[in-house]
Amino acid sequence: MNNSFKKLNNSFQYRFGPILIAILLLCAASLLTRIILLIYAFRAFDWSFFNLIKVFFIGSIYDLAAASYAIIPLIIYLWLFPSKWYGKKLNRILLIVYFFVVVFTLIFNAVSEYIFWEEFSVRYNFIAVDYLVYTTEVIGNIRQSYPVNTLLTILLGVSAVITYALRNKIWQSATIPMRFGKRSKWMFIWLLMPLTTYFLVSHQWKSHSSNQYANELSGNGMYDFGFAFWHNQLDYNTFYKTIPMEKALNIIRKDLDFIPHNPKDQNTSRWVKADSPEKKMNVVLISVESLSANFLGSYGNTHGITPNLDTLAKQGLLFTNLYASGTRTVRGLEALSLCIPPTPGQSIVKRQNNSNLFTLGNVFQSKGYHSRFIYGGYGYFDNMTEFFSQNGYEVTDRNALSAKEIHYENTWGVADEDLFTLSLRELDEDYENKKPFFAHIMTVSNHRPYTYPEGRIDIPSHTGREGAVKYTDYAIGKFIREAKLKPWFNNTLFVIVADHCASSAGKVELPVDKYHIPMIMYAPTLIKPGKFEKLTAQIDVGPSILGLLNFSYQSKFFGRNIFMMKEEQQRVFISTYQSLGYIKNNKLVILDPNKKLGTFIPDFKTGASKPIGSEEWLSNEAIAYYQLASYLYTSRGYQF
Repeated sequence: MNNSFKKLNNSFQYRFGPILIAILLLCAASLLTRIILLIYAFRAFDWSFFNLIKVFFIGSIYDLAAASYAIIPLIIYLWLFPSKWYGKKLNRILLIVYFFVVVFTLIFNAVSEYIFWEEFSVRYNFIAVDYLVYTTEVIGNIRQSYPVNTLLTILLGVSAVITYALRNKIWQSATIPMRFGKRSKWMFIWLLMPLTTYFLVSHQWKSHSSNQYANELSGNGMYDFGFAFWHNQLDYNTFYKTIPMEKALNIIRKDLDFIPHNPKDQNTSRWVKADSPEKKMNVVLISVESLSANFLGSYGNTHGITPNLDTLAKQGLLFTNLYASGTRTVRGLEALSLCIPPTPGQSIVKRQNNSNLFTLGNVFQSKGYHSRFIYGGYGYFDNMTEFFSQNGYEVTDRNALSAKEIHYENTWGVADEDLFTLSLRELDEDYENKKPFFAHIMTVSNHRPYTYPEGRIDIPSHTGREGAVKYTDYAIGKFIREAKLKPWFNNTLFVIVADHCASSAGKVELPVDKYHIPMIMYAPTLIKPGKFEKLTAQIDVGPSILGLLNFSYQSKFFGRNIFMMKEEQQRVFISTYQSLGYIKNNKLVILDPNKKLGTFIPDFKTGASKPIGSEEWLSNEAIAYYQLASYLYTSRGYQF
């Protein structure tokens, strides 16, 4: 043992000794981060012996993989820096500065991973990559949620202490000189480490357990971030199970109950014919940020944080069995506007070549409506302005409000009450112009840092999620009361639906309870109070609105009018950016990369799921929906 320690200690005296220090630092920081996150996930983690062993063994491989990429700049520096200056003061300063940056980055990353885990219960993924694009909103959110200056001061201090303690070890590398030829040999040897990682390490290794927390803890945040950065788009045919296209088309045609005009057509185009005259009613679709069904008293919550929504639920039609397509706002916007199953990778809202698609806004526009998208933040966020403005909507965002009209704002946007004031102004304008309107309004207040104007509700601002939910509820109630005074109110259908749940974390890959969202359809002159209890997908919302208005139209939607849905047709789609779920007949089919498919019995209350044998017809139906949706988007077959 003493000899081994002595050999390791002697290794620091060679030119490439600092690389060992960097690797040890990264692995130590990663191990400590893993332990902290494991403690945080104590109740949800599967504490079996083999699970624990795998978490740390597989985790150590990913830690070394991350280290292998991180040391590349240091390898190049140690290789090229001239020997005659290597023992001088300049090199010592450069090495100390380098290691100070490394230590600070590792500690900063550990804190960032903890915050990210606290919000999403996963390691870095494509969401973290997205956040790099929208630094203003993300940094603003962090500054408004945490004492950033204090944290940075502490991190800088701790980094300085650790670097100072390591200074002698770092400087030992100047003890034994090394010629350029020998340095070149060692440089190539060290570079084998990242090359080995690139060709041999698989991101799938961490998916070893039925417990999702174990899988996430087996990863390394830095490695996962790099993987997400390079794999933000996933080609369906390359990564997922497929069936012959003709077979997929036949399954979808049968399920959507239509016969194509031309049997050679490879799309979902069909004529939807109403059996009653059209109702030229206005439509206001409010998609509420992060509103889980279990926040509402109508779904069993006893905290009394949604009095206005609960009142509307009693006066309108409450959907008790509606499920969101995904876990982010852009997925909700995609489902509500395009009525298409979620495709792997990024939401279509943020992709290239996403203009002139078959959207709800375009259908309303073809009927003579003014289609609007009204957002409380800046429309450039998540590509909202670009997407909606090119797909049949006129976009209005916070820029349309003057400073005097804003009672409160945070990094995500103006307070919801100001958003609704703006919305009323825009809708009044349409009414005065004798133009029927379809307005999709997207709220922002129910989001960390959970801040809003004081004095509106009995929960102080910046205290947590419940306060933000109650404030959003207050703003919606105020909007409906003010809308009742408008001449257009009696001819307007209000649809209030969540974009996604507040949390997507669960013990399994797709916890179904974390996709359960509320929806209320409210129109006293059109809809009788009641409950709609059929299983409903978020992509069905648009076609169901059109069905209520008795619209006849040429459709490409994958969603359908739920009021005309047969019992055996009930199904929903849920997803992450790479796991695609299909629920039907109380069974959940999950499609994953590497052409994996599994079938489960989900518990709709707890989110847990039990694996069972797959049924070919159900598996094929799931594949057909996702395969055709991906094909139509990528082949430009979903155009308006």
